[in-house]
Amino acid sequence: MQSRLDISVVVPLYNERESLPELMAWIDGVCRKNDLSYEVVMVDDGSSDGSWDTITELKADYPETLRAIRFMRNYGKSAALYCGFEAAEGEVVFTMDADLQDSPEEIPAMRSMIVDEGYDLVSGWKRKRFDPLSKRLPSRLFNWTARRVSGIGLHDFNCGLKCYRRTVVKSIEVYGEMHRYIPILAKYAGFDRIGEKEVCHHARKYGKSKFGVERMLKGYLDLITVTFMSRFGRSPMYFFGGLGTLMFLFGGCTTIWIIADKLYKQCHCLPLRAVTEQPLFYLAMLSIVLGVQLFLAGFIGELINRNSNDRNKYLIDKRL
Repeated sequence: MQSRLDISVVVPLYNERESLPELMAWIDGVCRKNDLSYEVVMVDDGSSDGSWDTITELKADYPETLRAIRFMRNYGKSAALYCGFEAAEGEVVFTMDADLQDSPEEIPAMRSMIVDEGYDLVSGWKRKRFDPLSKRLPSRLFNWTARRVSGIGLHDFNCGLKCYRRTVVKSIEVYGEMHRYIPILAKYAGFDRIGEKEVCHHARKYGKSKFGVERMLKGYLDLITVTFMSRFGRSPMYFFGGLGTLMFLFGGCTTIWIIADKLYKQCHCLPLRAVTEQPLFYLAMLSIVLGVQLFLAGFIGELINRNSNDRNKYLIDKRL
């Protein structure tokens, strides 16, 4: 059954009371001008500044197009996007920050890339940013690393303005701080038609940024997690078992060589020292123990994975 809505705009927000009326009016104006049926799904991530009261007032002005979800406490942007994706009913789903730095004027062109050009996902690229240098430089380093690791040629993984084909957001699970890596999650799920569009970026008009320096550390840790899950999530034995086997072979071969060397020297009356006096022997023993542990970790991971209900979640593209 086809959705009646052309687009859904998911707006995660945290203490953005001042900007919400202007944002809603901006989105409404753009959609009306381009004759797009739409809905806005605002997800209040436990705001304490009265944002929910503002949303309630806006609902009276936009009764048919505004929907809202409120969390009991602050869970983070990924949780807000996950719930927003579940609620979205549009054929094309947009994500947009509530701070007015993302421009709704980009909606028609980005939607066209999905509908007319066949992309599964289109990410915005804030080529000219109105953020302080302390925020821009770490972002460039982070994006360079993400491109290298993922193989996806996006310039701005963390841009809040993105749009997706409906099936994409209904097929991926965003958790933790994984909102930065939705393109990687989408690619892993089979949606590899990923595009990019240069978008306008505006200076923050109200309030201040909710992200601090700690997000860089979290970003890299999450990148390691999502990379591992995308490559070895369904077959952990390939990683743990392979690494464990290599360490076990190294330790075993080294131990055999040490013992053989000692026997050779004993047979030929050559000077030697006890095996237990050689640091290489303890390194070999450590490699054997760690190798066995890694192999068992992979084996247990396979058992858990095989008994998980997630194993049946395979995405079917078409049926004949």
